Amino acid sequence: MNKAQNQTVLISGASVAGPALAYWLHRHGFTPTIVERAPHLRDGGYAVDFRGEALDVLDRMGLLQHIEALDTQMGDAAMVDADGRPYATLPAAIFAGDLEVLKGDLTRLLYEATRENTEYLFGDSIAGLHQDENGVHVTFEHAAPRRFDLVVGADGLHSRTRALAFGPEGQYVRHLGIYTAIFNLDNYLGLKNTGHLYAAPGKAANIFTARANTEARAAFHFAADHLEYDHRDTAAHKRIIADRFAGEGWEVPRLLKEMDTAQEFFFDSNAQVEMESWSAGRIVLLGDAGYCAGPTSGRGTSQALIGAYLLAGELAAREGDHTAAFGAYERQMRPYVAEHQALGREGAERFFLPAPTQEVLDMLAANAPENTRTKPVRLPDYTPATAA
Repeated sequence: MNKAQNQTVLISGASVAGPALAYWLHRHGFTPTIVERAPHLRDGGYAVDFRGEALDVLDRMGLLQHIEALDTQMGDAAMVDADGRPYATLPAAIFAGDLEVLKGDLTRLLYEATRENTEYLFGDSIAGLHQDENGVHVTFEHAAPRRFDLVVGADGLHSRTRALAFGPEGQYVRHLGIYTAIFNLDNYLGLKNTGHLYAAPGKAANIFTARANTEARAAFHFAADHLEYDHRDTAAHKRIIADRFAGEGWEVPRLLKEMDTAQEFFFDSNAQVEMESWSAGRIVLLGDAGYCAGPTSGRGTSQALIGAYLLAGELAAREGDHTAAFGAYERQMRPYVAEHQALGREGAERFFLPAPTQEVLDMLAANAPENTRTKPVRLPDYTPATAA
């Protein structure tokens, strides 16, 4: 059903939050456009988890069965020493949620669910935002300027939308003391639905199978205070990892060589975003851009899906009144986010365990995020009749 106001919505970011929002906006009669800096969908990244109410959102999107078919079906992993000898079992409950899929598989599924009803602008990004009482004038790095009724920043931890509308990143991003690199590689160890993890003081490296064991994903993690670097300089990121892990045992030398030639590579700090408000006039933030809980929370993907559902639903229920809708969206999400950010801080504090015993690992599994019931967020039924 068409709304009386604020029909056109520009979304920055085509990862999870952006396409999920586009899906619901179209369902409610709005016209979404997504701009994405990358020239195409990103296929890399690690596995992402779905927990609690996020599964309900997927079900309402008609995607739950498709997601279940993509489940990594990851079992327990092995903790190994510098010589590759297993010394403990890492229960899957610690690193996998109620449902786990590769992030690249998820973004592809969301794209397929939205591409016929959403305009995608790949290989571009927002350069400037100027809003007035009637809309937002948007300039792009490449495309001609356009005008939209509303703008949504769903562009992650280093959100350009947030910087343009709210101020520099340093005002809002809180570093958790961990850096992570993730990349694709062949499953050269022949692992089957499992992984190996090597830990050293303040460092960890792991490799897990992917896509029915035909591929693998590897990751390096290390503890450090805030580092100054260009978050788009991949070569510099690889040098940082190579320097940090030089001389380590196990498969680390081989993984460093694999990293050099990896086509899909991700590196960033583990951090949270803390803001007093997620909206400024006609501009609003969604997912990690506004309230990143950090990878150690295990809740980032769930927050993105739930936030998208609520934001679109409130715009529909309030007939496009962005001021009322943004306020209602934030009131519903705030308690949920606060709990997950607390989980993220706790997870970061215990991330580098000194050669944990099996007893400690079993205890962590018993208290894993999916076994820790936080206060649920209510998911209203935003049907077209409700919106009307």
